[in-house]
Amino acid sequence: MSAKLMEYFNRQPRLGILGTASKDGIVDVAVMGSLQMIDEKTITAAFARGRTFANLQENPNAVYMIMNQGSEILDWKGIRVYLRMREYVTSGPQLESYKSQVAKVVGEQAAEMVHVMVTFDLTEVRPLIDAGQGWEKSI
Repeated sequence: MSAKLMEYFNRQPRLGILGTASKDGIVDVAVMGSLQMIDEKTITAAFARGRTFANLQENPNAVYMIMNQGSEILDWKGIRVYLRMREYVTSGPQLESYKSQVAKVVGEQAAEMVHVMVTFDLTEVRPLIDAGQGWEKSI
């Protein structure tokens, strides 16, 4: 992976879509902006209580899709980032520090919704529209 991927992944403002599935294959998607790439193989995220984290506890695999609109469908830019949950914390200094930062940026109410911090391993990156090109040309 590269610094170009980290820069694109962490660019703000941006929203992406995180897809997860339960152990039974019941899928869920959620619009999320909290995912951050902290090095070339590691992504962190914070979640409220809900389907996303429940699914990850049953099935640690996920995909995060970032899209940027183009004038026509084949002009859209973006990537699909495949992830596998490595670990999570529901208490402790790491979570409290994150919640404190959230409170400063978007308020106490948003910070109170944060239930868990998750660390993912990045397993694969693919273009948004896979026309035989590498992901680098799709951002």
